[in-house]
Amino acid sequence: MTVFDRASTQISAAPTGEPFDHVARLAARVLGAPLASVVLSDERSSWGRSHAGARHLAARRSPIEQLLCQHVIDFGEKLIIDDAMRDPRVVAYCPAGPLGVISWAGFPVHGPDGHVVGALYVADCLPRRWSSGDVEVLASLAHFASGEVALQVALQHGAESEALAQTLQESLLPTRLPNIPGLQVAARHVAGGGGVEVLGDFYDVFPSVRGSWGMVVGDVCGKGVPAAKSTALARYTLRAEAHRQTKPRLILRALNQVLLEWLTDDLRFLTAIYATVRRTPAGASVQISSAGHPLALVHRANGRVQTFGRPGTLLGVFPDPALYDSRRLLRAGDSLILFTDGVTEARSRAGHEFYGEDRLRDFVTELGDMSAPQIADAIQQAVLAFSGTEVSDDTVALVLKVPLRASRQPPGSPPAASASPGRAPDRRVGAGPAITNWAGRPRSHGAGCPGCLRQAGLSAA
Repeated sequence: MTVFDRASTQISAAPTGEPFDHVARLAARVLGAPLASVVLSDERSSWGRSHAGARHLAARRSPIEQLLCQHVIDFGEKLIIDDAMRDPRVVAYCPAGPLGVISWAGFPVHGPDGHVVGALYVADCLPRRWSSGDVEVLASLAHFASGEVALQVALQHGAESEALAQTLQESLLPTRLPNIPGLQVAARHVAGGGGVEVLGDFYDVFPSVRGSWGMVVGDVCGKGVPAAKSTALARYTLRAEAHRQTKPRLILRALNQVLLEWLTDDLRFLTAIYATVRRTPAGASVQISSAGHPLALVHRANGRVQTFGRPGTLLGVFPDPALYDSRRLLRAGDSLILFTDGVTEARSRAGHEFYGEDRLRDFVTELGDMSAPQIADAIQQAVLAFSGTEVSDDTVALVLKVPLRASRQPPGSPPAASASPGRAPDRRVGAGPAITNWAGRPRSHGAGCPGCLRQAGLSAA
């Protein structure tokens, strides 16, 4: 059985091509390639032959393109070619010389069972050296395409609501956060509504250009499959744009344009707050922009809590949203807290009042010198205690902390107290004790942070 035969057993009907069109166009734009394409299932299913400048490449796949794409699918591994005229692998495939395509880079697209079901590739008619950043962007977009395949397979097979929600959520949230040298980072996510459908909150942390890092928390309008598709598009658009520039407002503006270009009958808008973080000898420099999203909080080492950022326009509605960049320096002991409105709009057990921004600020003020995972844990525990251990909306808390010892470390050195990655099913990314499973049901809080429990109104027993 060939790879394409296996794919056909997984995807009983031709997958909807629209999401793959967006992947291809995004790859072409971000990487500056005249051609990008997603090929799935068999030679009859090809989407997104995006082109800009080299129109003769876009008419149909050349024999060498087909051979290179088949290589990626057969071997299930990336293939990077800077100059086909000098690459012995291409010469072996096509002794007469490549037809049209000179440089080519492709990654496999996987189905939900791990089998390769297709490929995403970009190509150029001129030689070019694909940078490590180019390769990382392409890998991220191939992962997005794989998630879309998993979603469509689940829908075609009539997955139960809870199983479908889990499939969606696992494809939308990072399984682990990266280790940022000299800093701590942790995220906590609790699914609302009993965890039986995706409600659209997301977060991510990823490397950007010139040694900086991107952090984002967002909230997509709607729920279920439409929200999941918008969330996935947002995450991977932001990741791709972060390899081109670092200004948060420009990265959010690029996402706004992508949302506007997404032709659909459904409203596709979202709020997001994006931060660019760069390690400095004194701690970390943070530049932030909010697009209709709750502003961030900065918890200083002396206990003071400050609002960080300026209100901006939500994304996916207006062609020229009002977005602003703000900058602050985090020093040893300071923390940056990003969150969704599921935190501040959590209702009390009786349903008569919201948790609110004032209550959140007061709570953070009393936290003391906690690690990033402990801060994220404490916030989620406080919200769960306030709302009676179940929330109607997703809640996300993403925390960046400059540990006290970090001020004596030069940029780029190993962290003194870094948050270790967690595992995806608990939706807890970063070090620290477990708080909830993926559906938002509470688990036992570990003994490492009894103060969090007391402040959240829970027993430490």
